Amino acid sequence: MHGGGGVTARPAAPTLEAVAREANVSRATVSRVVNGSPKVRPDVVTAVNAAIAKLNYVPNRAARSLASRTTQAIALVVPEDTTRFFGDPYFAAIVQGITRRLDESEYLLNLLISTNDPARKTMRYLRSGVVDGALVVSHHEGDDSLWEAVGAVPMVFGGRPSRETDSEIYVDVDNVEGGMTGTEHLIAINRQRIGTITGPLDMPAGIDRLEGFRQAMERAGRPSDAVETADFTVAGAVAATRRLLTQVPDLDGLFVASDLMATGALSVLRERGRRVPEDVAVVGFDDSPAATSSAIPLTTVHQPSADMGFAMADLLLRVLAGDTTVPRRNIMPTRLVRRASA
Repeated sequence: MHGGGGVTARPAAPTLEAVAREANVSRATVSRVVNGSPKVRPDVVTAVNAAIAKLNYVPNRAARSLASRTTQAIALVVPEDTTRFFGDPYFAAIVQGITRRLDESEYLLNLLISTNDPARKTMRYLRSGVVDGALVVSHHEGDDSLWEAVGAVPMVFGGRPSRETDSEIYVDVDNVEGGMTGTEHLIAINRQRIGTITGPLDMPAGIDRLEGFRQAMERAGRPSDAVETADFTVAGAVAATRRLLTQVPDLDGLFVASDLMATGALSVLRERGRRVPEDVAVVGFDDSPAATSSAIPLTTVHQPSADMGFAMADLLLRVLAGDTTVPRRNIMPTRLVRRASA
């Protein structure tokens, strides 16, 4: 101790090695736990976390980044405008699942929203080394600069990529099967003139749900020509429903490729004096909060959006931890949820 008003030396900050000694494990094991690797046994994770808490160890993110050339950051890339991102409950569910998984790790999430990619910015960002990997949702066929960034960092896609090769890892549902499920329900409840409002046909989800509608109608020997295309927004669905009712005045069944769009369809049916489900039965897709908060609770095809987000993040963390056994194609189940609209 120094006399005469001297300053007491501050104790040295605990090190990774000190945590390893306290937990009786290797330095590499502590590093894996700190970095969120799924390869460490739960009992070892518990012991390491207890040592971290006891020693009040704080990982030095900047030093670790310099040493390992990692950033501990992941980008969520959404090639959409902000109105759609913040207005569609699907995205909220996906982000909820992603953050639930990342909360168990040291990784932070960076959100990149861009329309029609003036985001060559996005490509440059992904290639600049400021993130370790990327999660991509709601991509379109025309997102060319996104595809130029493939290979710059590890990526996991939410939804089947529009340019599917042998290398992309993705999480999706069987949208063809889901489209068939929704349409077959309308056939089963004896609707005679069934139409559909599709999602964008430059997106695999829009294409596949339309294909499911057509397959179900053709199997039943029904015409599959009552089709109008929209863009997964309420406004787009309102315009498409008005066009469809002009084209098919005797419409009595409607499969809509998202719940949010189905709420737009319900508003048009109401303004036209068509009762739901008595005059027109309506089936949506997603089983999002829009399905239960609409004026008439929606019968819908459930997809586990939050679980899909969790799985996307988990797969990317496995890739970043060096796991070479990550499956490329990860398909989750859909099911029909019956409510008042059909």
